[in-house]
Amino acid sequence: MQLRVGQGYDVHRLIPGRELWLGGILVPFEKGLLGHSDADVLIHAICDALLGAAGLRDIGFHFPDQADEYKNIDSKILFKRTLDLLAEKQWELVNIDATLLAERPKINPYIPQMQTCLAELAQVDKEIISIKATTSEKMGFVGREEGMAAMAVALIGRK
Repeated sequence: MQLRVGQGYDVHRLIPGRELWLGGILVPFEKGLLGHSDADVLIHAICDALLGAAGLRDIGFHFPDQADEYKNIDSKILFKRTLDLLAEKQWELVNIDATLLAERPKINPYIPQMQTCLAELAQVDKEIISIKATTSEKMGFVGREEGMAAMAVALIGRK
């Protein structure tokens, strides 16, 4: 089996008046992430990792934030379309390891739901999707609760 690995990183600013979507689920919080789409920072980092592994550039290339068709789009759709792009090149998902950086809200209670959501979209066992959360110990833009960041590594393969 041929294997490839890719990495992804994304950041979005936190603002009042928006819903907080992370890993494809709505997380109750007084702020949400600012972006052209629903700004799901975790899915965006995962998409970049998958696209990078397949040598297919990045999320902004395939889903530009200047395009009206992606305005307020559900990032689960972007994730599914990313998987479709990989399938066109005969790549399949082997595993994802992602980390969300957020001071608040506490993310750990929502991780199983995120794993289930992404696994169902990818039609894989949820055990191959690892999601972790950490804080920035009150340092930097994440620590000041100005935004959130996410990092992801994806392994893909083909026979």
